[in-house]
Amino acid sequence: MNNNYYVYILTNKYKTVFYTGVSNDLYRRTFEHKMKVKDGFSERYNADRLVYYEHFFNIMDAIRREERLKRWKRKWKMGLVEKFNPQWKDLFVEIRSACGIGDVCSEAGLTV
Repeated sequence: MNNNYYVYILTNKYKTVFYTGVSNDLYRRTFEHKMKVKDGFSERYNADRLVYYEHFFNIMDAIRREERLKRWKRKWKMGLVEKFNPQWKDLFVEIRSACGIGDVCSEAGLTV
């Protein structure tokens, strides 16, 4: 049983929008955002850069945190990201390396 859940924040290259979500597979879900698999906010606004995430072992804790972050003001979200990721790097590359995942992105034509 997978007891790993993630709350994450994506932004676009201009940092003008924030998308907050929850997933039990951060790598897969971020990859889906990058590939624009589902229609919606992140696709419409090109929010495909993973700039923040938190790890939880309990899904209800993760959902509560996601709901809380969605209500936060933009300034607060920016402060949270800047503490966690001061250079606003796309963390997708790091989580891919940390998971030991092969070069799935290149095979799919995705450049990161």
